Amino acid sequence: MAGGDEAAHEHAHDPAHSHPAQAHDRDDHLDHNHGDHAHDHDSHEHDHGRFGWLRDWLPFGHGHSHGETTVDVALESSERGLRALRISLLGLLVTAVIQLVIVLISGSAGLLADTIHNFADALTAVPLWIAFVLGRRPANRRYTYGYGRAEDVAGVLIVAIILISALVALWESVQKLRHPETIGYLGWVMAAAVIGFIGNELIATYRIRVGTEIGSAALVADGQHARADGFTSLAVLIGAIGVALGFPLADPLVGVLITIAILFIVKETATLMWQRLMDAVDPALVENLEQTAAALPGVQAAHDARLRWLGHRLQAELHIMVDEDLPTWESHQIVEEVRHALFHAEPRLEAINIHVDPCGHGGHDPHALTAHHARPRTA
Repeated sequence: MAGGDEAAHEHAHDPAHSHPAQAHDRDDHLDHNHGDHAHDHDSHEHDHGRFGWLRDWLPFGHGHSHGETTVDVALESSERGLRALRISLLGLLVTAVIQLVIVLISGSAGLLADTIHNFADALTAVPLWIAFVLGRRPANRRYTYGYGRAEDVAGVLIVAIILISALVALWESVQKLRHPETIGYLGWVMAAAVIGFIGNELIATYRIRVGTEIGSAALVADGQHARADGFTSLAVLIGAIGVALGFPLADPLVGVLITIAILFIVKETATLMWQRLMDAVDPALVENLEQTAAALPGVQAAHDARLRWLGHRLQAELHIMVDEDLPTWESHQIVEEVRHALFHAEPRLEAINIHVDPCGHGGHDPHALTAHHARPRTA
């Protein structure tokens, strides 16, 4: 029944056949989820009352956690990312402008470093914004996987922006150490540091929450950046207190410490984006797909699962083993049942290709012809 297997395999992999089937199955899956999702949102809005829309827009507006979200449509997740960027951009700009005014009247190097970093943090929303918009474009004959990878490229730009802000902050702090200046309005400097912490923490929580829910590594990294920047604002507060206690070099020294903290953020963020660009995924995702597929009727084994993130959406491939005596239509039906189960098991999964292997009880190796081309798939 090898011929039946090959027919099922070709249907799963040949773009001329697999894409319409995938789109149809995915649409069915999405339609099913839309019904549930619409019901949930109706209940959600009813619970929130007249001002439910306002709570949805506030970073801490939700009194409960949604946990793992069902990404009903790629456009929906992109829109959530764009909304998070709009809110965070506005919040950070307001915070940075307030701090800048106080920097100009006080001359605080520590606050200047923090203000520069806040402006840089706000600017990181720009490449992410472009990436989310670009990611909405459909795949074509040149970009056959679509434009989701633009989000990861934006993440690389974020790393570069953070690094540049660190170098500028270091330069300003060193100049203040070489040529100390009197700092005035210490009370205002302290107030600005507190404002910086609160503003960044609110934005960080919102970015990380939305980024985690939609699977955007770049948005999560940007949120982690904002959170760390909030703690550097507290360092500015410590520097101002040191100046008030008679140690004027405390302010530029804190500026240097802020730079060191930023460099650690650069390292962590760069590691995260490197993993995305190298198609690294959580091994638990791989295990989940294989175990879900193997548990279905008609599937004798599931192995060699591969996943990759394209922006905030997952694409995957998987091998399953079935009875080699099954007719083609029945092998194909098993494939469709596996794909349907996997779409439900991992809501962020956008597409999956499945290779069907015959069980081999007839004594024939179905892959003998291409065995000499094979390379180990997993370590």
